[in-house]
Amino acid sequence: MNTLRIGMVGYKFMGKAHSNAYRALPMFFPDTMRPLMKVICGRDQAGVEQARAQFGWEEAATDWRELVARDDIDLIDINAPSDAHKEIALAAAAAGKHVFCEKPLALSLADAKEMLAAAEQAGVKHMVGFNYRFAPAVQLARKLIADGRLGQIYHFRGWFLQDWIVDPDFPLVWRLQKEIAGSGSHGDLGAHLIDMARFLIGEFSEVIGMSETFIKDRPLPSAMTGLSAKGDKDAPRGAVTVDDATLFMARFASGALGSIEATRFAPGHRCTNAFEINGSKGSIKFDFERMNELQVYFTDDAEDVQGFRRVLATDPAHAYMDAWWPAGHTIGYEHTFTHEVHELLQAIKNDRQPSPSFVDGVKCQAVLEAVERSIAERRWVPVGELN
Repeated sequence: MNTLRIGMVGYKFMGKAHSNAYRALPMFFPDTMRPLMKVICGRDQAGVEQARAQFGWEEAATDWRELVARDDIDLIDINAPSDAHKEIALAAAAAGKHVFCEKPLALSLADAKEMLAAAEQAGVKHMVGFNYRFAPAVQLARKLIADGRLGQIYHFRGWFLQDWIVDPDFPLVWRLQKEIAGSGSHGDLGAHLIDMARFLIGEFSEVIGMSETFIKDRPLPSAMTGLSAKGDKDAPRGAVTVDDATLFMARFASGALGSIEATRFAPGHRCTNAFEINGSKGSIKFDFERMNELQVYFTDDAEDVQGFRRVLATDPAHAYMDAWWPAGHTIGYEHTFTHEVHELLQAIKNDRQPSPSFVDGVKCQAVLEAVERSIAERRWVPVGELN
């Protein structure tokens, strides 16, 4: 099988990111399967038809159930709001379709486990969308750790800082409603940090956290697109039912200590998704706002030249970069999605599970809920307590 016929549910922020990745993949990774962008699906007929024409899909549809049942679709790509993930994924698996689902995988750990069980029972491939894993600099960080070049890992510090809802009159978008989003900065931003920590240094053992909702109510929106929205500040207001900021401390199974901070109330930080890892032989630092760079420090450097060095992860020696531009020519946010769908299609081609899979989505959800329990009960919570 050299082609994969894709049906995608969702057409806004992530829909555009996924569509761009599918379109770029054959040009830069010609040895993988060719994605056929068959059907894009959304509830608003005019909106999804516009997306179809703009993004390059063959057809537009408004009923995801009909899409899932079609015989000419091999993969269902789910990037609709979080409350829709479970139902679509279960139906796709039952129909024998491979499933690619954005994060967080579900609104609850129980739902995430049900999605994983359904995919495994159906024997389909399943992937969850943690795209930040696929930055070449992050891949380099993982290699340095796996090769033992940082020695024993002592600390993971992660922070994901944004500022797009600092204005108290910013409308009440779906991401601020628990029944749709599941949680706020914790599940949206913190989930990426949790996955990053697991990807780099291993499983969480126990956690303790705190959170706050700074703005309790907001004007109801008249329109929403991605992370933007329109609304009148004098419109009726609705309650914000998710966290604006969540911080937690962690202990990892390896014995390393961790701290993770996720907030949408950090003025001046548009998308500061960053981490620092300290080990017995060195340290690394990464900030997605400078995503092509990894700061690296080794303790065995000569004393007179010790210090963090900037590694520009754009050489062919770095993951994925031989597919792009000459050394030193940087790539961007959208390329992480191209790398992500490359992994997905290669896994399907080679009959293996892609990574990250629904297993990773379930493990991330377990940490998210352990933090929420620790906040509610004001105590350390072992992650295994939720299994």
